[in-house]
Amino acid sequence: MKILVRNLARSTTESELKDLFQAFGNVQSCQLVLDSVTGDSKGFGFVDMPKAGEAKVALKTLNNKDVAGNKIRVKKAENKKTL
Repeated sequence: MKILVRNLARSTTESELKDLFQAFGNVQSCQLVLDSVTGDSKGFGFVDMPKAGEAKVALKTLNNKDVAGNKIRVKKAENKKTL
């Protein structure tokens, strides 16, 4: 299950994000979205957890959790729609 994580502190690293979700199970991939010009974090990212059960527990537990001074928002990522 692909998970969208929003409202991350700009200082949060991919490693920290992965560690946060690994407490709930296997993390297949983790990616912060970076500004193409500055290379700085845009404050959101994606985590992919292969087991839906583990992902759902992570979603419920981490949504609105305070991480590095920010209340993160966690939800299932929507598939991109092509026009």
